[in-house]
Amino acid sequence: MNPVKKKLEAFERLLNIMDELREKCPWDKKQTFQTLRHLTIEETYELADAIINENNLEIKKELGDLLLHIVFYARIASETNEFDIADVCNTLCDKLIFRHPHIYGDVKVENEEQVKENWEKLKLKEKGNVSVLGGVPASLPAMIKASRMQDKARAVGFDWENGNQVFEKVLEELHELKFEIDSNSSQEKKEEEFGDLLFSIINYSRFVGVNPEDALEKTNKKFMKRFQYIEKMAKENNRELSEMTLAEMDEYWNQAKKL
Repeated sequence: MNPVKKKLEAFERLLNIMDELREKCPWDKKQTFQTLRHLTIEETYELADAIINENNLEIKKELGDLLLHIVFYARIASETNEFDIADVCNTLCDKLIFRHPHIYGDVKVENEEQVKENWEKLKLKEKGNVSVLGGVPASLPAMIKASRMQDKARAVGFDWENGNQVFEKVLEELHELKFEIDSNSSQEKKEEEFGDLLFSIINYSRFVGVNPEDALEKTNKKFMKRFQYIEKMAKENNRELSEMTLAEMDEYWNQAKKL
């Protein structure tokens, strides 16, 4: 069978199942954009977890769950003639063609960075945003929002010249935070300097090719694994964590690091 035909048949099967569920299932019939929204966010984070864990089987499953939500939203909208799944696909195709003039037009690019710069400029023009940062969703988690703002500013030339300058900025912000803490400054001032330090570290991550969200999540998982080892060893020795000394817990922590 033609690979494209096989994919289209699978998508058609999904659309038919969605139609049946919407018409016959009591739960599916009740759903709205608003009731699905928090579930969609949850599914997105589950996909992100699967990607971090490099679990391809789970990635496939979570992609399916997200695809279901996309089809679900489109089906709901089609009931009031707002739009349908074809409109969603065609709108996406039109956007991709518009934002890739180096493929579908006569624009010349030499590298990935020029593609990203053109993308942001075309996005700004397309959406009619007054600000370059206007396209950054307000509800994004703070770390991701900082990274996206820095990317967008960089696309229009507002950026450091090299990573050494950014690292010096990180050290500067660290010293400023230490000064405010040692000076027993107000909570507001300490928060401000702490935020500046985090922002500069996120900025530096771009220059060393590290995604800060992924890096922190991997560290979270590493901490959880090692701490749960401490809990496991305490249980095997009939001890309560609250009864153990820090030195005892450190010993188990160091054992966990070698696993």
